[in-house]
Amino acid sequence: MAALAIRAERWPLAAVFVIARGAKTEAEVVVAEIAEGPYRGRGEAVPYAHYGETVEGVLDQIECVRRKVEAGAGRATLQGLLPPGAARNALDCALWDLEAKRSGVRAWTLAGRTRLDPVKTCFTISLGPPGDMAEAARANARRPMLKLKIGGPDDLDAVVAVRAAAPRARLIVDANEALSFDELRRLAPELARLDVKLLEQPLPAAEDAVLEGYESPVPLCADESLHTRAELAACARRYGRVNIKLDKTGGLTEALALAAEARAMGLGLMVGCMVATSLAMAPALILAQGVEFVDLDGPLLLTRDREPGLAFIGSVIEPPSPDLWG
Repeated sequence: MAALAIRAERWPLAAVFVIARGAKTEAEVVVAEIAEGPYRGRGEAVPYAHYGETVEGVLDQIECVRRKVEAGAGRATLQGLLPPGAARNALDCALWDLEAKRSGVRAWTLAGRTRLDPVKTCFTISLGPPGDMAEAARANARRPMLKLKIGGPDDLDAVVAVRAAAPRARLIVDANEALSFDELRRLAPELARLDVKLLEQPLPAAEDAVLEGYESPVPLCADESLHTRAELAACARRYGRVNIKLDKTGGLTEALALAAEARAMGLGLMVGCMVATSLAMAPALILAQGVEFVDLDGPLLLTRDREPGLAFIGSVIEPPSPDLWG
């Protein structure tokens, strides 16, 4: 029999993190630990209010499947026990980690990879006045890629300011559903002029059908519109790229299947994250191999990270040690 332990944790942010939907000063995460004899597997997930999740609700979801998990339910069984979301993510990643510890085989090998290479992450600049965003961009101008949050078409001034402050950095703009279709059509040519490489989720997910047939001058990436393979066909008609996050897919198991299917459909990939510690980022490094746009900077936004954590060398993330995950 396995033993499951779950807990909620709070990790303070180094600065207020602001997106179109609001602000936060700490990362609230749920950690699941599954122990079997001398072996222990861990997974970390972020309950996301935008998807109707709370810390308490996620803990309750995990409690509801405790007996089956402790009786030995594996990753395949877990897919039918819980819906996509933070609860399943925490357990799925813990099961991956546990299998790696029991077998003595690293998780990326279990996932079919012969090695895990370092990846480059973008660095996120939260929404604020153009001068503040430019200052943050200037402080990180040597990073290869910056991602900036906007809250509407009026934030074009902020994009201009960031571009001037970091002229060599590749830029991603994330609207978090804040634009209308008319606003997108006015804004996209300006973003292309500023050499923005990607625009994430410009429209509300419920309204993005209007993107079918629209030829955007800047590549569009689905985020809130895509959770699992169930939404993939619709996204393929509206976007050229999709952002895969473990908290949306409900773990690494579905995320790997989603990535494979997306590639087969000719879609480009982005691998993203919620703001969390290195324990949440480590499984996503498997997913991020060979991906052009990687956004796994969550630990860089915290006042402190889990120990041991991932090693960040500038914007390069080294593979995790077995003591952390996998």
